[in-house]
Amino acid sequence: MRILHVVPSYLPAWRYGGPIRSVHGLARAQAAAGDDVTVFTTDADGAGRLEVATGRAVDVDGVAVWYFARAFPRRLFRAPALARELRRRIGDFDVVHLHSVFLWPTQAAARAAERARIPYFLSPRGMLVGRLIAERGAWRKRLWIRLVERRTLAGARGIVVQSELERRELAALGLDLAPLHVVPNGWDPDPLAGEGGAPLSSGVRELIEAGPFVLFVGRLSWKKGLERLIDAMAALSDVRLVIAGDDDEGRRSGLERRARAAGLAPRVAFAGPVSGADKRALLDGAAVFCLPSRSENFGIAALEAMAAGRPVVVTPEVGLASFAEVADALVVTGPGPGDLATRLGELLADPAAAAGLGQRAAAVARRSFSWTAIAERMKTVYQQR
Repeated sequence: MRILHVVPSYLPAWRYGGPIRSVHGLARAQAAAGDDVTVFTTDADGAGRLEVATGRAVDVDGVAVWYFARAFPRRLFRAPALARELRRRIGDFDVVHLHSVFLWPTQAAARAAERARIPYFLSPRGMLVGRLIAERGAWRKRLWIRLVERRTLAGARGIVVQSELERRELAALGLDLAPLHVVPNGWDPDPLAGEGGAPLSSGVRELIEAGPFVLFVGRLSWKKGLERLIDAMAALSDVRLVIAGDDDEGRRSGLERRARAAGLAPRVAFAGPVSGADKRALLDGAAVFCLPSRSENFGIAALEAMAAGRPVVVTPEVGLASFAEVADALVVTGPGPGDLATRLGELLADPAAAAGLGQRAAAVARRSFSWTAIAERMKTVYQQR
């Protein structure tokens, strides 16, 4: 099968979080299964651009990735050369898979696929959530939905969501305008394996050697609910909180002030973005992993922690928690700081129970959420066209 993925940003622009990792995991697994896989994306990397060749194929783990220069308006990830290549080559593909909403590449690819009568599927990647729309640029997003996104959704051969939670959110907005398919994200063993014995950074080594810690990995975004987790730490003693991730929204200083105001500054550490050996070492060293999100269509960081054998605590807004397979493999708690503190405290006080939970989590991650298995499920969805 000849598959084209269209996504506004791509690795190594890790600042954009889980969707990049997820799209590449799927594309690489599809290529490994024998499909002809191409990615069209931009060279976006925050305020700058990736140091990559543009306008030609770049091999990334067996996937032909085409990067195109981003132009004005940059916040919409507009790339005129991408549109030209779509017009020229869209007919070369059997199926097109779009990843994102509210951004220019999605609507450009949808219109090109419509004209060429090529079936396309759309993954909103957690952006079509009522609360998220209401609290983050509500009027712009509602206008975009009305003028652009409804047509794109209605014209899709299918809408692919990553969890039952995301499916319910889409239906609540009245945007289930094409057949819905729930296909989870997978986990990738390579980033968890480190970098072939690469040395740890001194900062990560110091964090691990300082004693027990609760770990969060992810972007320092509003939707991640880190305020909840910092507040929960006030009820926990003799344990630290390590927060690792990109601060592309400029939230770190506010979180640091919150920790200082609660007298928690000595026990809350910010590690910055981590990958490879550093990330694996933090996962291995964590007493508990926590993802306290306000809105999370799936929760790839929680799945990676499960695969590493960590006991994981999440809030109900994390889509991963909606899968029956994980019912006995992670802890779902209420969203309040008191709820988080109670469940974290229980695991910290009972190492044997925490270890058992981690063992079940690792088994579930490997059995049900490998990228090979997810790629097979995705091919079944494509073939329903």
